This record gives sequence, structure tokens and C-alpha cells, in this order.
Amino acid sequence: MAQYPRVLPLGDTGFTVEFGDTVDPAIHDRVLAFARAAGSLGLRGLQEIVPTYRSAAVFFDPVQVDAPALMDRLRAIAESPPVSSVEAARLVEIAVLYGGEFGPDLSDVAAFARLTPDEVIVLHTSVDYRVFMLGFSPGFPYLGPVPEPLGIPRLSEPRARVPAGSVGLAGSQTGIYPLESPGGWRIIGRTPLRLYDPAREAPFLLQAGDRVRFRPIDREAYDRLAERFVH
Repeated sequence: MAQYPRVLPLGDTGFTVEFGDTVDPAIHDRVLAFARAAGSLGLRGLQEIVPTYRSAAVFFDPVQVDAPALMDRLRAIAESPPVSSVEAARLVEIAVLYGGEFGPDLSDVAAFARLTPDEVIVLHTSVDYRVFMLGFSPGFPYLGPVPEPLGIPRLSEPRARVPAGSVGLAGSQTGIYPLESPGGWRIIGRTPLRLYDPAREAPFLLQAGDRVRFRPIDREAYDRLAERFVH
């Protein structure tokens, strides 16, 4: 049985620091605490730390870094108890127009959950979701866990085109497509907010550890917001 935390090579320019083998908020808290602690040290040659569900990827410049020494340093940080509890998460509200052309799978999700479409919306907006990680495409947030009735499987065949801003469900997760792309999540709505903008000082609207709260809006409100946030 694996012992955690553990540090594993990730090619010749990185390490993976693992804290467990399940999707668990407590494990994710340890990942976030490690990422903050390692990032705050200003280690020479350290390029990027990427938190995920249960691990953190650490990338470095092999010309500037003694890899074995860095591995030992990362292991020591990972094994040290956090100085304090995880800092208060930032809460980000995401406005969503549910159903209709913007949420083509809402009725199917409702049938799966044995709820009405309106009840699905109420349930989806009833909790705050943790941003476990960003991935798949720039700024795509993996959020969860969703209320149990909404744990619907992905589509059997992915769509070739999912519009930017689409809000989807897949298993125990919900997510938002920041860019138009193929995708197999069940689409229940769309936000006019721009999750990824390379021209912004902070290109990503969300980051690992944030909390997300969805807020239902009507078409008029969507159009007003869309004038300010063009995907």
C-alpha cells in the first residue's frame, strides 16, 4: 500500500507530490496548503505549481535546479503539518441562464434525477462548489461535489461543439466550458461570464480552492451581462 505524502518524478522537469488516492476535500486541503507553502519559499528555478484533486505537479528549470535536492525539499514541505488551516476560500458567483437552447440537456437530467427542470435548477444552485482543479482546456474548472440526484453520466457520444460558457454535469462534478470545444458533459445552462481571457492580468476567473455559487438569471439579464463579457 502506498504511503502518503510521496514525491514522484514527472519527466526530467517536474515532480508529482501525492497526498492520497481519492477525491476528498480533506486531501485537497493538504494539496492547497502544500502549494501555498512551496510557492511562498521563492525557490530558485521553480517555475509552476499546479494543484489537482489529490496531488500537486511541481515544474522546474533543470539547468538551475539540483533535482534530488529539490525532491528532498518538497518531501519535507509535504510531510510538515500545515502552519495554519487552509485560508478562507474566495467565493465567486456565476450567473447562469438555465435550459432552452443554452441548456439542451436540462430535461434529460431532470428525467434521470426524477425531478422537474425547475427542481434541477434549484438543486444545482443550492450549494457552493469547490474548485478542485483547472484542466482540459484553459480555465476549465472541475467543481464538486454535486448533490447526489444530479450525478448523471456523461453523454455516450461527445458533442463536436460546446459553446463557451456552457455549464455541464458529469458524474459527481459540474463544470464550465471557458472556450468553445468538443465535450461530453450534460449541458444544463450557460453563463455570459468570461472564464478565460489571456489579455487580463489574471487570465483565469477561477483557481483551485475557490468556491463557486451558481445564480439563475433570465434572458434579459443574460443579454445585459453578455454585452460586458464577450466570449
